[in-house]
Amino acid sequence: MLDRRPLIKFLLDGRPKNLLAVSGLGSSTWDLTAAGEHAGNFRFIGAMGQAGPFALGLAMAQPKKRVVLFTGDGEILMGLGILATIANQAPSNLAVVILDNESYVETGSQPTATAGPTDLEAVARGCGIANTLTVKNESQVQDLKDMIVNGRELMFANVKIKAEALPLVFPHSFDGVTAINRFRENAVS
Repeated sequence: MLDRRPLIKFLLDGRPKNLLAVSGLGSSTWDLTAAGEHAGNFRFIGAMGQAGPFALGLAMAQPKKRVVLFTGDGEILMGLGILATIANQAPSNLAVVILDNESYVETGSQPTATAGPTDLEAVARGCGIANTLTVKNESQVQDLKDMIVNGRELMFANVKIKAEALPLVFPHSFDGVTAINRFRENAVS
């Protein structure tokens, strides 16, 4: 299993200007923030289940941009239907990356369904996403980065990460108006 923060930092290091990153509730947001401030980052705080629909809409509205969604197994499990919707819309500029620690770390480390028989890559394939993979070790990370940055088709990656409670890393500002205006300016440029 991989370390989540170094992974996200590596995946976004040297990112092209056209790459927009969206993070789901909780740990994914703290990870994206820890990777560094960037006008092309949109972090959800307190909106569990909304990152997937937002990333899909963003990819459809901005077809010349590459969009990567970073969210956790807990969030995607609460709204698996978004995978079917994403597959049906099939935006070629969207990369869905699930940070799967097999637990709800922020609420006491209760196991998620992925700690049992649920295979999120198989779920994504079953929904109709053809380009899928599960990343379990460092040797696969560069290929994942290449798929995120240079991909020309919809892709889904389930990345197995360590279940660890890391310090929260808050954005510099919780001013929603400023954050959305900064992101919007970057997204449409």
